[in-house]
Amino acid sequence: MSGIWPGDTKCVVMLSFDLDGVSGLLNRFPEAAKLPSALSRAEFGPRVGIYRILDLLDRYEIPASFFVPGYVAERYSGVVEEIVDRGHEVGHHGHMHEPPASLEPADEEAVLDRGSKILEGITGERPLGYRAPSWELSEHSLGYLAERGFVYDSSLMDHDAPHFVDTPNGRLVEIPVDWALDDFPYYAFNRGAGSMSTPEDVYKAWELEFDGAYKYESGFSLTMHPQVTGRLAKMMVLERLIEYIRSHTGVEFMRCIDVAQAWTDEGMR
Repeated sequence: MSGIWPGDTKCVVMLSFDLDGVSGLLNRFPEAAKLPSALSRAEFGPRVGIYRILDLLDRYEIPASFFVPGYVAERYSGVVEEIVDRGHEVGHHGHMHEPPASLEPADEEAVLDRGSKILEGITGERPLGYRAPSWELSEHSLGYLAERGFVYDSSLMDHDAPHFVDTPNGRLVEIPVDWALDDFPYYAFNRGAGSMSTPEDVYKAWELEFDGAYKYESGFSLTMHPQVTGRLAKMMVLERLIEYIRSHTGVEFMRCIDVAQAWTDEGMR
């Protein structure tokens, strides 16, 4: 066993995609429903970007995890079905991309149950992984997840490798995240606030992040959005990064759920 991973594996890479569509935009700014240009930017994800990403993953035979709000899953059920048909995981990501910390406890539970019901109705399987919209859990979230039989959460930033978290209702595996490993902070642009990093800058940042994960034999969990990374130059960044990662020995690409279940089954720390 090498480090925290079994066998000769030095680093496990988890590529994940949050298929937010317009859910987050409408949740934050309901008035955006009257702004077709703003909506079109978000709709690019489930209409165009998702297919480019799925095709890229197919070419490199990489399994990935997709976190989908219930609202988006209902509107694009065919997309969700295709994600599953191509061998990828579909995880829970709220209904209208509601950060749990913004909800009352009863409302948070209702959103959690509604999203699970929608995803199970489309995929035939109850989601076992959860990612909080905006990575903003409430103080109750982890307990609610454990109570409902989720295997893992992917919303915390207290480590850079998978680990266990205890809740009042049992233990979960945490697949940690970080803003530096998210495409939105680099690429997102809002009129009057913020700016864009160049694709070259983002590639270099992620290359170095992977180098660190590889050197310390940790995990590399990348969060992307089809409406962002699905754009042309950004797709080139992702493909170039995949090729760079694949040039290293002892690296394995896995879905978040497979990592979490292995962590539980093998008792890894």
